[in-house]
Amino acid sequence: MGWFLTEAGSPSADPRHCVVSVLRTRDVKTAGAGVLLTPTRLLTCAHVVNDALGRRPFETRHPGRETVHVTLRGPTASVNHETRVAHWVPPRRLDGAAEVQEKSDHEWLGDLAVLRLDSMPHEAVPSPLWQPMAQGQSLRAWHGSGMSSSFADVRVKTCDDVLGYVDGEPTGMAIGPAFSGGPLWSVTDNAAVGLVVAHIMPPADPVTGEARPFSSQHLSRRSWGIPWQRIEAELRAVGADDLLDVAVADPDDPALPVLTELLEGVMPSPVLRGDHARAVARRCGYGHPGGESAPTPAEFAQLLVTEPRALAALTEVLRRPEPAAVRPLLNAGQFSPVPRLLSPDEHRRLHQTLKAVPAATLARLPEAVRAALPLAAAFPGEDSTDAYLDHLECLPGDSRTDGEGFRVPALLRVMEYMAALCLPAQCARLRMWSDGVAKRLGIPRSALAERRSDAVDWSRTQGQRDVPLRVLVQVSRSGEDRYRLRVWCDEGSGPRQVSTEGDVTFSAALAARELLRVLESLHQASPSDRRPLVEALVDRAGLNLPIDEWESFGPDDLVPGVIGAEYPLVVNCPELLRRNERFLPDWRRRWRQLDTGVSLLFADESLGRREIYGALMDHADAVRVAVDVPPRLRDEVVQACLVVGIPVVVWDRGLGRESHAVERMSGVTTRELPEGVRSYRAKTVHQPRAFPGRPVLAWADPDRTVPQLHLSEPQEGT
Repeated sequence: MGWFLTEAGSPSADPRHCVVSVLRTRDVKTAGAGVLLTPTRLLTCAHVVNDALGRRPFETRHPGRETVHVTLRGPTASVNHETRVAHWVPPRRLDGAAEVQEKSDHEWLGDLAVLRLDSMPHEAVPSPLWQPMAQGQSLRAWHGSGMSSSFADVRVKTCDDVLGYVDGEPTGMAIGPAFSGGPLWSVTDNAAVGLVVAHIMPPADPVTGEARPFSSQHLSRRSWGIPWQRIEAELRAVGADDLLDVAVADPDDPALPVLTELLEGVMPSPVLRGDHARAVARRCGYGHPGGESAPTPAEFAQLLVTEPRALAALTEVLRRPEPAAVRPLLNAGQFSPVPRLLSPDEHRRLHQTLKAVPAATLARLPEAVRAALPLAAAFPGEDSTDAYLDHLECLPGDSRTDGEGFRVPALLRVMEYMAALCLPAQCARLRMWSDGVAKRLGIPRSALAERRSDAVDWSRTQGQRDVPLRVLVQVSRSGEDRYRLRVWCDEGSGPRQVSTEGDVTFSAALAARELLRVLESLHQASPSDRRPLVEALVDRAGLNLPIDEWESFGPDDLVPGVIGAEYPLVVNCPELLRRNERFLPDWRRRWRQLDTGVSLLFADESLGRREIYGALMDHADAVRVAVDVPPRLRDEVVQACLVVGIPVVVWDRGLGRESHAVERMSGVTTRELPEGVRSYRAKTVHQPRAFPGRPVLAWADPDRTVPQLHLSEPQEGT
């Protein structure tokens, strides 16, 4: 693009400013390093991201929308940023057979993550050139802290385009913990040639685990990394080509000649064109020759059909001095597939505003999209906020306007619907953002007000939605694999009993058949597109009953009927909830904060009853607790949570630690937990090895009546 200089791949990049610190969420200490790939994309190792998020080192699951905190170091200041994973290449064994084993596997493939900054750094620095790794290169690596003195010098001993082994010099710092994910930097070429992955530690004493006295026969200062050759191949395999290829203007872009002519008319003076070009370059993270130079109209137009946010940035610059030029430029940009709706600053402010929205409200974005855009085409398969926002920016508007004004874009319409779901302060911030974008685009206030009114009307109808159907079943043991049941149905007006008390007992299979019969009759009596919630009312001894695993599969059945796989099933223990009535007001208050309250995790097996109680009292806004401790302590923690009025508690009734189910549920919003747990239970039916958990969800809604129960004292051994 001539005058506009991309900051990616600069031969003058300073490695001290290219090294990024990846921070642990739990203690804000350094998990490892990363390196700039573009001004808004960072490259690191997947195992560094796992460490930062408190996951197992070789966890293969995509982190989803988990926030990864990083520190970028510019020439004048270090700034903390929040990032999310844009591309994920999980670690995999060389044979691809199974998950990498930390203690037995010494080499592996994959192990890459591209992190996406939510906004352009205020102090953009050049990203490095990348070159292939080759045997004999002299390289430098940096500790994740980014300290100027924390470098280690190494030399490539072997490189086969898959792995590169490097040995450190006998003096100075050695590669060690928290170097992973950082660049291996060629001092001679001032370019990055790979990433640090692992260090081979000296042998340890097999009994004490401590390092043995050093011997000249020991392997010393040897590490290995991923060569750029493999990094490039791995990233292309997951669709990250746009990060590797330099964008160039399509000479056949129909908007290019129109924009060139418009720019020549709007900015005939090189001085004026230079001023505006420097402002756009600064907003979009591009460099320029400096001085009083200016791009030609053709060079300026090429940027507008190459950099997706450049046209929006230019109209942002021109809105006050040249308001009449905005509309023709935006009209011309509609002929090109490249320009996006938002400027870099508008994009950054939208993401910052949405960060303040509670997760439960943000999870309703797809619902808001369907309401705001009922005739829109199919949306992306990736169910994430970033994917929705990216897609919405590309959709045109279809609302009515006064005269020939711009239609309200799809993204602004959806944000109005999201604002209507938010608390007043968040609603005001989203509306102010929409007002600003609409003003830049020249959208009449009446057109935006029309969509705002539609959104408010829609949100009122959401508040009047019917409560889900509910089947309550009191379950009590009556010997080995025998149970007594009392069943109620609740269509929204309160429980009505549908079974009579008696001496009838059921096996698990017969109990499943009885419950499925009641659930089917409820469907027929009150048709609904939402499956009823099954609420199992149990005593203290019944909290871990495998009710969700009850299965009915008779000789005439074509498919089995697994209660927990078909229906969201929760447990409720009124006995514990009302054991100390002084906590009942806390229970109701916590439930009212379900969408905004905090979540706690108890995973420390050294905790005692007093420590658990103290933590629960300290976090008065806790609405949800996950319990992942050994069974001997687990039931004590669960019962303590229920006694003090925690409305939502998740645990695994299995015998192991580090529960797969508990970890998976940590990414599900609180209101969606019943469905999230049901989905997990369904996966255990057909993928038991991949989904080994046995999740239990305690759910106590004070707004839904529970029938008066006749409870008996729990008996030993039940």
